[in-house]
Amino acid sequence: PRPAARRPAAAAPMKLPGPAQPIDPVLPGLAARLAAEGALVLEAPPGAGKTTRVPLALAATLPEGRIVMLEPRRLAARAAAWRLAEALGEEPGGQVGYRMRGEARPGRRIEVVTEGLLTRMIQDDPELAGFGCLIFDEVHERSLQSDLGLALALEVRAALRPDLAILAMSATLDAGALAALIGCGVISAPGRSYPVETRHLDAPARGRFEEDAAALIARALAETEGGVLAFLPGEAEIRRVAARLAPLPPGVVLRPLYGAMPAAAQRAALAPPEQGRKLVLATSIAETSLTIPDVRVVVDCGRARRARFDPGSGMTRLVTERVSRAEADQRRGRAGRVGPGLCYRMWTRGEEGALPPEPPPEILSADLTGLALELALWGSAELPFRTPPPEAALAEARALLADLGALDAAGHITPHGRRLAALPLHPRLGHMLVAGGGGALAARIAALMEARDPLRGDCDLMRRLDALSEPGRAPPEARPALARILREARRLARMVPGRGGVGVAGLVSLAYPDRIALRRPGEAPRWLMSGGKGAVMDPADPLAGQRLLAVAETDGDPREARIRLAAPLAEAELRALHAGRLGTRRICEWSRRDRAVIARERLMLGAIALEDRVWRDAPAEALAAAMAEGVREMGLDALPWTPAARRLRARVEWLRAQGADLPDMSDAGLLARLDDWLRPHLAGMRRASDLAALDLAAILAGLLDWPQRQLLDREAPAEFVAPTGSRLPVDWSGAAPGIRVRLQELFGLTEHPVLGPRRCPLVIELLSPAGRPVQVTADLPGFWASSYADVRKEMRGRYPRHPWPEDPTRAAPTRGTRPRGQRG
Repeated sequence: PRPAARRPAAAAPMKLPGPAQPIDPVLPGLAARLAAEGALVLEAPPGAGKTTRVPLALAATLPEGRIVMLEPRRLAARAAAWRLAEALGEEPGGQVGYRMRGEARPGRRIEVVTEGLLTRMIQDDPELAGFGCLIFDEVHERSLQSDLGLALALEVRAALRPDLAILAMSATLDAGALAALIGCGVISAPGRSYPVETRHLDAPARGRFEEDAAALIARALAETEGGVLAFLPGEAEIRRVAARLAPLPPGVVLRPLYGAMPAAAQRAALAPPEQGRKLVLATSIAETSLTIPDVRVVVDCGRARRARFDPGSGMTRLVTERVSRAEADQRRGRAGRVGPGLCYRMWTRGEEGALPPEPPPEILSADLTGLALELALWGSAELPFRTPPPEAALAEARALLADLGALDAAGHITPHGRRLAALPLHPRLGHMLVAGGGGALAARIAALMEARDPLRGDCDLMRRLDALSEPGRAPPEARPALARILREARRLARMVPGRGGVGVAGLVSLAYPDRIALRRPGEAPRWLMSGGKGAVMDPADPLAGQRLLAVAETDGDPREARIRLAAPLAEAELRALHAGRLGTRRICEWSRRDRAVIARERLMLGAIALEDRVWRDAPAEALAAAMAEGVREMGLDALPWTPAARRLRARVEWLRAQGADLPDMSDAGLLARLDDWLRPHLAGMRRASDLAALDLAAILAGLLDWPQRQLLDREAPAEFVAPTGSRLPVDWSGAAPGIRVRLQELFGLTEHPVLGPRRCPLVIELLSPAGRPVQVTADLPGFWASSYADVRKEMRGRYPRHPWPEDPTRAAPTRGTRPRGQRG
């Protein structure tokens, strides 16, 4: 159904609390149009005030229902809620509140939520009872959860809640395309942006990233005044660059800013310093939504960290890439929020043209397992997505969910899948928590896997769990992260209570059944994982000698992934937990390495063999088929080609070229029909050396029926019978068939021998009585009439005991010398 018609609200001047913002003049019209039309797209440049003013304006005009504003990041959601509440003279938890995973201060009228929570709200209550308006802030960032939330909201509005208002807001956006998807109009608002001077490097950066970044930041501090905001890819780079900048110039206060920081530290990074100037080292979370009031200088180090999922390996890895031009423009704009600013870019002006125009939508490169589960829970995959999810990645995600028991054979969600969807975890970790019986240990592993690794060094997951048990003994820099992980673990343990009973490695194997790793033979620490991918580890790692591992994290390399976190797995526990996945596989195949057929019985878990023994009663047909496969792999040259076999094959191929209907004995033809003509003769053979027993000439002859044999012997005979009765083998190895014969044996032959239906002349190499070549001819009558006289003249003196008649066409053929009385 179409949204119900609304009565336009009066576009009267609007008085809002707090200082005026550039967006204020359009707010009355925005509120009126949204009330009348039900949906809008708002374009407003950075600094316009849309995040902190629009919710207040709509709360003052929309008659009923709570307003929910979605933010792409926890930091932005918390900061927006605080600023909205402060504008009303409150703290979050009154009229304005916020909700995110593990933290909530509900609001009576306005709630700022992270994007994943909207999906949960719609799945729990598709009618969104009590909600009047959904605001999607910063939709240009194209996060997976934002795209899913918008698609679900449009479905709800179309089918259940035509009165639900939807507003999409962005600083940079292809507004027309989004408006067409939503079916609404566009409204634009002015911003407040001061001029920003941009300075590029004179030459491309060539040193280590952290060294170049620290040098550029130090230059910016030396050349400018006011707050400095530097963009770096992640927390690790922030720490390393901060270390290289020490000691800072007098009066400079360093404030890191990244998503995993405590809320108090984030607020300190956003607030102006009490004295001096502030240097903020931030990840991309500072690109949008947040205004840092005292920043006048931006240092863009030109890198962004993104998650990339490989459906072929089933793994996600973080990659550091060049920023897009859209991201660089967003970062640059941060310098012009409060006055004229300056932006330093860690690349040359010439390099700028090579930057991609914008980052790809997350839905094209993310792990879609959670999305596939949400779609199954919703009951339909036909949602109005801005960018449809890739089919290959979606199919891979559904296969994993089926493997975890979250989807049935028809692709429908199971009760187990519904329970996983209700948990704030990746389905892998939710399955581990539920199937592992809940409890504190499973919750700690799940919280660890959801967070960044708090410790550096080896791959031993147990060391991380020990640090959680005794965080006071961990390195000081790791303690805040460990505290956050413990808080999340306690929350998860309350959501899935239980006593557990499964060990660490067993729990990991439940989450990652495709990453159960069996060590390969050899000295190097290399494993084959049950999903079919290879894995490696540093030889010095404490786990490098383990036969079986449950791998929790890798770098995602699809060729041979490097293990980052794992636990040693006992085979008994593996068999107990994964009995339903174990299966006996009998294989009878050719081994290239051994050049022999191997017949084995293997107890398999996916791609790995826990047991491997000889298959003693393998069927003869299977052995012969494997031997035939070996011939295919080695090629026909592996067969015992006797001269007779080669001649037969050459005769057949020559006659086929003349148009005869005979079997194809070319390489391609023989290989294509190998099972028909060779496999029946391979019974009892196991090794390449056994092929020597084959009578290949007889086997090939067996491909010809009686009429074909008669045709072959008549038109392409194996032998030529000379006038003397000598049977001379025909040589079929050259471009044309030929024979070698002593000249005297052809006396009296007046017609040149021809072969085949096309009457092709036989090439004759004429020999002296001593067997030496005298002449090659394909026209014997012509030779008798021309060259023979010269040959006779030369040969008579050299071989006087042999006949050399003047007219060879009338002479009798002979094999020997003249009688003694006829000499001279």
